[in-house]
Amino acid sequence: MPHTDCGVCVCVCVCVCVCQTVSPAAGEHPLQYNYTLWYSRRTPSRPANTQSYEQNIRQIGTVASVEQFWKFYSHLVRPGDLTGHSDFHLFKEGIKPMWEDEANKNGGKWIIRLRKGLASRFWENIILAMLGEQFMVGEEICGVVRFQEDILSIWNKTASDQVTTSRIRDTLRRVLNLPPNTIMEYKTHNDSLKDNSSFRNTKITL
Repeated sequence: MPHTDCGVCVCVCVCVCVCQTVSPAAGEHPLQYNYTLWYSRRTPSRPANTQSYEQNIRQIGTVASVEQFWKFYSHLVRPGDLTGHSDFHLFKEGIKPMWEDEANKNGGKWIIRLRKGLASRFWENIILAMLGEQFMVGEEICGVVRFQEDILSIWNKTASDQVTTSRIRDTLRRVLNLPPNTIMEYKTHNDSLKDNSSFRNTKITL
C-alpha cells in the first residue's frame, strides 16, 4: 500500500498513515523504483538556506506500483492550483530533493519555464515519463520538481556526463512535445550551492 505521513498532507492529499515498507500488492504492476512525493512551501520574505529549506520540506507519501501511484495521484491538488510559493517534488525513494543529498551532489537539472496554465499537464507528462523509464539513462534520473507556478525541472546524478544530459534533454522535448525553438536551461547543483539558487545563472541551450 502507499505510505503517507500523518500531519504532513497540508490539504494536498487524502492522508492515510501506514507505517510499513512500501511494496506492490498482489496483482499490481510494480514500478522499477519506489518514488516519494514531497511538498514544500517557501516564505518569500525569509532568505533561503539549507537548514530552513530542510525544515520546510515534508514527505507526503511513497508508491511502489502503477496502481498505487494513480490512487495517490487522484487525491493531489494539481500543480496549477497550488499557491505561488508551494512546490511538489517526486523523487526516487531514499533521495531527498536537496542539492546536498548524496545522490544529487554531483548532478544537475534541466529547467523548463512554461507559459501560464500549462504546469498541470506538463507535470503529469514528465512524471509519467519518469515512472515509465522513458528517459533510458539507467539510474541517472533522481526526480522531478514543480517550482512556483510555471517552472519544471528534472534532476540527474551526473552533471559531467554530457551524453546522458543530452539524452534527458531530447527525451524531455519529445514527451512534452516542445517546439524546436524552446529554450532549455541546465544548472549543476554545485553551482546552485555556490549562488544559493536553482534557477539563476543557468546554461541556456536550444
